[in-house]
Amino acid sequence: MEPDPSGEFLESGFQHLYGLDFKTARQEFLKYQQVHPEDAMGKAAEAASYLYEEFNTKGVLSSEFFLNDARFLGGVEGSPADNRNNQFLQTNHLAREMAKNKVKSDPRDAHALLILTMTDGMESNYDALIEKKQLAALSMMKQAEAEANTLLAIDPDAKDAYVALGMSNYVIGCLPGFKKAFLWFGGVHGDRLRGIQLMSEAAEHGHYFRPFAKIMLALAYEREHQPDHARTLLAELTTQFPTNPHYSEELAIAVQRTAKSR
Repeated sequence: MEPDPSGEFLESGFQHLYGLDFKTARQEFLKYQQVHPEDAMGKAAEAASYLYEEFNTKGVLSSEFFLNDARFLGGVEGSPADNRNNQFLQTNHLAREMAKNKVKSDPRDAHALLILTMTDGMESNYDALIEKKQLAALSMMKQAEAEANTLLAIDPDAKDAYVALGMSNYVIGCLPGFKKAFLWFGGVHGDRLRGIQLMSEAAEHGHYFRPFAKIMLALAYEREHQPDHARTLLAELTTQFPTNPHYSEELAIAVQRTAKSR
C-alpha cells in the first residue's frame, strides 16, 4: 500500500503554527480535512491553531505571564466576553463530537481517544486562562485526565496525552494549599513535580504537541527557579522555529537568569 501523503498537511500545519504563521497553518489543516473529512484530527488541529494564536496574542506563553501568580492562576487581562474566541470553541466542539462518535463505536479507538484528550485539555486551558471559568476548567481537566489515562493504557506511546496530564498536575500543584485541599475532596489532584515529569515525557517523545510541551515545560522550569533547564528547551525551540521571536526572547531571559543564579 502506498503511504498517504496527506499526513504531510498536518505536519506542515503544526510547523507553521509554532512558527506563528497561523493563516498558513489553517490552510494546511483545511487541506487535510478535505482529504479526510471523517478524521477529527483535522478539526482538532484547526482548533489548536485558534487557541495558540489567542495564547500568543495575550502573552500566555511567556515568563512574564507564568511568573506572575495573579495572571498564571487567575487568567489573562480583560473580561471573559472580550476574550471569547468563538472560532476555537466551535471548532473544538466539532472535533470533540466527531471523536466521541468514534469512541461510542469502539471504546478502544486510540486515535479518537487522543483527540478527546487534546480537545478537552485545550478547552480546560481556555476556560482557565482566557474565560477565567475555574470550575469549568477543573471539570474539563478532570475529564481530559481520565481520557488520557484510558488512552495510555491502550497505547503507551501516545505521548501527546501527557501534555494534558502534565498541565493539570502542574497548575493544580501551584495552587495555594487550601484551594488544593478543596479540590482534593472533589476528586481533583495535583502534583507539581509529577506535572513536570509528564510534560518532560511529552517534550521528549510527543508528536504534534511536542513543541507546545517544550515551551510549557520551559516556563514551568522558570517558575521552579531552574533557568538552565529552561534554556536547553528554549534553545531547541529557537533553532527549530526561527520565525517565532518569542522563543528567542525567552531564551535570552533564561540565559540572563542562569548567569545570575551562578
